[in-house]
Amino acid sequence: MSEANRHGDGGRSAYTLLPEVRAVKGRGADDALESLPNVGAEVARRLREAGIQTAVELKRLGSIEAAARLANVRPEDAPCRSMLSGLEGAIRGVRWHAIPKEERERLWDDYCARVGVDAK
Repeated sequence: MSEANRHGDGGRSAYTLLPEVRAVKGRGADDALESLPNVGAEVARRLREAGIQTAVELKRLGSIEAAARLANVRPEDAPCRSMLSGLEGAIRGVRWHAIPKEERERLWDDYCARVGVDAK
């Protein structure tokens, strides 16, 4: 098995990744936000902007608290239903659309109550 595949990066060298991804790869694959489903470079950047640096931190906080922190940092671009579901899916290790609609709606209602907005 190649060195790259043993580290779970699909055969890509860490040197071909973006600088912010290279920086987190050294912490271990489990800690990298980008290692989670639904979390690409932009969502990871926003999470870091909100003070959430690792996958472990995201899992500890939970999706509702993470989304609330994102909303606090950028109220003009607060998380939508899909982003909240994406965060929950990241924590569970599944794509967001695998979460049943009823659960996604309950998450949204809980998030709206947490940040004090109408759940519409």
